[in-house]
Amino acid sequence: MGTSLLTPSLHTARLRLRAFEAADANDLFALHSSAYVLRYWDSPPWSERARAEKFITACRQMAQEGTGVRLAVDRASDGAFLGWCSLSGWNPEFRSASLGYCFGEAAWGHGYATETARALLGWAFDTLDLNRVQAEADTRNAASARVLEKLGFVREGTLREDCVVNGEVSDSWVYGLIRREWQPSSEPVPAP
Repeated sequence: MGTSLLTPSLHTARLRLRAFEAADANDLFALHSSAYVLRYWDSPPWSERARAEKFITACRQMAQEGTGVRLAVDRASDGAFLGWCSLSGWNPEFRSASLGYCFGEAAWGHGYATETARALLGWAFDTLDLNRVQAEADTRNAASARVLEKLGFVREGTLREDCVVNGEVSDSWVYGLIRREWQPSSEPVPAP
């Protein structure tokens, strides 16, 4: 690509999305070493902390190469690390990219993934002139499917037996969001 992407800092009502720092390695390792959190992931849980440092380096490389951005997500109220969200595989000719995210168990059920992805998508549609964003979810992962549907993604098909993790074969749903269907919609006000 040649064009580096400026990793944005984004804020929502409850969250802060920012570039990864070396200091995030422990939180990142805790997240990605959890077999429960990663039970529908496309690779096994991490067993060594060095993987976290490689991940953070890869985030920087992704931005430098101009292929995408991956942002750490903190809760604004106490600075707690909740997880991450990314847009990767940015193709300026096709005006397309892929959405990904991973959140720790403590963050589940609060609408954080939806709020995070909505902020990142809003930035991306405005900044990268995207036409299409794709996302994939394990067909057993009902929570992730709900997040994508809340964001306006349409389920377009099933990739049969596309992942084999530790010998377990699984299918994935493919979702697409087209620019003309994107509804940035106002931030939901968190319930008291």
